Amino acid sequence: MEHHRVANTVSGTVGGHVVQAENIGSVHIHPRPEPPPRPHQVRSPYGPFVNREPEFAALSAALGRVETGGLGIVVFTGLGGVGKTELIAKFTEEHRARFPDGDLYADLQAYRHQGGVDLPALLAGFLRALGTEPPAVETERFTTFRTVTAERRCLFFLDNVEHAAEVRALLPSCGLVVVASRRRLPALRTVGAEVRQLGPLSATAGADLVRAWLGSERGTDGELAALVELCGGLPLALNAVGSQLLDRDNLPLGRVVAELHDREGRVAVLHDEESDLGPTYDLVYERLSPQGRALYHLIGVHPGPFVSAELARAAGVEQAGAALTELRAVHLLDEVVDDGLDDRFRAHDVVRLHAYDRTRELPGRVELLARVVAYFRGRASLADRAMGARLRLQDPSGEGLPGFASYPEALEWLQAERANLRAAVEAAAKQKWHGEVWRLCESLWPLYHGRKHYQDLIATHRLGVTSAQWDNRPDAVVRMRNQLARAHFERKEYALAAEQLEVASELVPLVTDQRVVGVLYETDGLLCLADGRSARAAERFALAREANRGDRHGEIVQSYNLAQALIADDRPEQALAVLDEATARAEEPERDTAMLVKLPLVRARAYRALGRLDLAVAQAEECARLASGQREYAKAAQAYTLLVALAEELEDAELAEHTRERLRQLRG
Repeated sequence: MEHHRVANTVSGTVGGHVVQAENIGSVHIHPRPEPPPRPHQVRSPYGPFVNREPEFAALSAALGRVETGGLGIVVFTGLGGVGKTELIAKFTEEHRARFPDGDLYADLQAYRHQGGVDLPALLAGFLRALGTEPPAVETERFTTFRTVTAERRCLFFLDNVEHAAEVRALLPSCGLVVVASRRRLPALRTVGAEVRQLGPLSATAGADLVRAWLGSERGTDGELAALVELCGGLPLALNAVGSQLLDRDNLPLGRVVAELHDREGRVAVLHDEESDLGPTYDLVYERLSPQGRALYHLIGVHPGPFVSAELARAAGVEQAGAALTELRAVHLLDEVVDDGLDDRFRAHDVVRLHAYDRTRELPGRVELLARVVAYFRGRASLADRAMGARLRLQDPSGEGLPGFASYPEALEWLQAERANLRAAVEAAAKQKWHGEVWRLCESLWPLYHGRKHYQDLIATHRLGVTSAQWDNRPDAVVRMRNQLARAHFERKEYALAAEQLEVASELVPLVTDQRVVGVLYETDGLLCLADGRSARAAERFALAREANRGDRHGEIVQSYNLAQALIADDRPEQALAVLDEATARAEEPERDTAMLVKLPLVRARAYRALGRLDLAVAQAEECARLASGQREYAKAAQAYTLLVALAEELEDAELAEHTRERLRQLRG
């Protein structure tokens, strides 16, 4: 036999340990993941900037306190369109290097519903941006946020604040907090904030701003001063009129000034404002093309904050793309660039209010709103159906609307349109369009449950219960109450969940589809598991599985639940048998992707109960891989959490650290 000598060499400078191997038994060597990117959420300023030296000085002074390890809070109040956001954007751009841990932005209006702000959801976004998975229990997010920010230097921009309590709840341990609000917030001085009212631009500063666009030859000094005065010194209003002047070189500045004079008093004072922007926006509106006006009407009727070309087309706006371009060019719309979707725009609140005033007496207003609601119901239904098989009481809808190519695409659309969808539910309820309300709620279940938006679920499904009752659909009432119960269950409000189940059970004799009855057994089983009655839970899940007999997806779901109950009841071998059968059914004849993501996690728990930790690790890793691929981040987080516990039991420090890092990176 011929022998060969083998030599391995490593050249260059080596720091730390070196391992050379093709295979070392069961040892896994994981590459260290890249750290999460530094959040950079505050937008860049749009253009020329003038006359804000005192405000910059206040921000710089607060930044000095931050750099010594303290907390700086600066609050800017003033009219909509006065330039609060632009001021903060300009300061952030100039001082970004002094915030080594990043800058974060939250528009509280996007989280505001019926007067309240979903602060836990807002904090979840901040925590993910900082590389930390938010706790499932919403009340724990506040303490976690303070802990995470204790050693970081960030800028937090809170936009569209209405109440001092909203700011107090969101204060980090250290960093710079900058607040923009249309309301006076003197109470924030009690927490050390500097509260400054941002006034309109002076005549000189406003003229300098307009000159920066138009050049020195167009218009007289007197006309510029009059224009600034008629626009209230508001940069937003000056931008809108200035864009019209730039688009039409032959439009005399004096004519614009004269037209603004003629329109004084045509629009009522804007909500919570001390100045009248109506004439300014009347002038811009009347110069819009027919399709531009149609889009402006849509903005006024649409109950939600975001519009898109797709929504505009569905609502009957001709040449929707051109209309969006036109309104964006005159600063009536801003592009939304941070939600993962293209072709979405948001109107400034002043614009939305003016558009609303313009459409109060619009012929066909209700019909236009009906088209908006129908669009969101249809698209939500298509998204729901793209996310796999499950019990649905409504017939398919969304004919003529584009569908979704995959589960992740559908989920991301639902998430991005969350504020619009909730607003559509509330608008439909106000109009007493009962069938639309409960059907929208049914389609929103995978979003609310998958992304843990339980406050939204509770608010919308209370309306859904009432609408299903008026629609004389006892099966839908049971479905709505059960989904309400699930939200309360996830929030650990077990008494409220049981109350919803009890009321829903009274309608069971009126329900013909046993699968609807099965959802009540399922939720009752979860409540039994929560209070330690595992044997009773197994019985309830078995009843739920029987109620779903013939519905492949329903049987798989209840087998998944039954396996969890069997593990809790110290019957892991039986659980594995149930899981093997459920997995085989989920893989054919058509893959049930949603359940194939979830089943490995329960199998990992069964193996752990049997002491077979290597197999438990493999199944938890498989669940994390599949869930991440489907953007089911909550399920991925559960898998990684289990993996950390398994790694600690195995005393595998490397696996534990790698998994903790992955948890930190679950930012959505």
